[in-house]
Amino acid sequence: MTSYWCEHAQLPDKVHRGVRVAVTDGRITEVTPGTQQRDDDVRLRGLVLPGFANAHSHAFHRMLRGRTHGAGGNFWTWRQQMYAVTAQLDPDTSFALARGVFTEMLAAGYTVVGEFHYLHHGPGGQRYANPNAMGEALTAAAEEAGIRLTLLDACYLSGGLSSSGHLPLDEVQTRFSDGSVQAWAERVEALRDTDLLRIGAAAHSVRALTRDQLAELATVVGDRPVHAHVSEQIGENLTTEMVYGASPVEHLADTGLLGQGFTAVHATHLSDIDLELMGRSGASACFCPTTERDLADGIGPGCELAAEGVSLSLGSDQQAVIDPFEEMRGIEMHERLKSHERGRFPTAELLEMGTTAGYASLGWDGGRIAVGALGDLVAVRTDSRRTSGVALSQIIFGATGADVTDVVVGGRRVVSGGVHDLGPVDDVVAESILAVRSST
Repeated sequence: MTSYWCEHAQLPDKVHRGVRVAVTDGRITEVTPGTQQRDDDVRLRGLVLPGFANAHSHAFHRMLRGRTHGAGGNFWTWRQQMYAVTAQLDPDTSFALARGVFTEMLAAGYTVVGEFHYLHHGPGGQRYANPNAMGEALTAAAEEAGIRLTLLDACYLSGGLSSSGHLPLDEVQTRFSDGSVQAWAERVEALRDTDLLRIGAAAHSVRALTRDQLAELATVVGDRPVHAHVSEQIGENLTTEMVYGASPVEHLADTGLLGQGFTAVHATHLSDIDLELMGRSGASACFCPTTERDLADGIGPGCELAAEGVSLSLGSDQQAVIDPFEEMRGIEMHERLKSHERGRFPTAELLEMGTTAGYASLGWDGGRIAVGALGDLVAVRTDSRRTSGVALSQIIFGATGADVTDVVVGGRRVVSGGVHDLGPVDDVVAESILAVRSST
């Protein structure tokens, strides 16, 4: 057992002073507010929050940070630059890059990440001797960094969708494909959960699988969490309507994928029917505000989904920003721009999006400081230039990832005083980027 004494802690009801949190075998076994520090307690200064969940990540996109944002175009032109990065990646460089990215996430306060993984094979689609070499590089990187990981292994079988139907894979996309749903399922079946790892599933998008393939996927995913990119672009909605006579959400419902355990990533351009279907099915949605505005995707219907009872989580997606506070603020600020009204989401709901909702979307029971929950904690400075004078109950509107000092995952402190177990975070990240660039 390890006990942490928190100067202040955000418990499910409110912020409390002097809170002892004991963690045994990875789970919280004691939460006692109003206590004094004991000699054997580890002191966590400032405000302690539950661990944050990054429900949608593509780790390798980190190579594009600061290199695409000044260019014109849209999502589709950006995608070509993203595809070019894949030429630099193999199991070794993927491990090195992900190790740095996951360390950066931990330092910002993320304690679990959902890695939407579709770069499975070698150039030209050539299988590695170990068919899961790329996925296992990601899981090994997460284990070394000390972050929880849900590997959302994506099925990707078509090159896109046009008004005439599904397109063949291009040269880059052959690396993404297993050739069939059955081959995908057989490869994924070899992966196993661990204490810090969950194996999930993903349909890349309605563009990447035919109707029959989506329906087949629905029969083999079992009880895994399932994610998919949904209605990120208006063009996707138009072509899906042309080919299938339905929106992407309607199409996913028709194929049996939309339901409990399913998360629609982005869900930016939804109709009233889509909103109703999402609510009725029990599906959830994951918004990625910093990515959606960077790629000019649009502003999703956050309040409308919430009104239908849809759980909302948040993700960093393309890694242009790795900061859970910015994502939580982003969803609220986007809603203010749409409505010209403030306070669209109560602060407690924004915090839930960043914590418990994301954990649930990824198949974990965490994101709250309560007995029985996973022992994941994040300590935030309350005396920085950003947080001095901020009401503790509204810390998410003042803090950034730079204010995180300590991070605990499963009772183990992996970040202490801003320094990761692997070393200074700046150095770890810089080395990971250099490892990829020097490989070409």
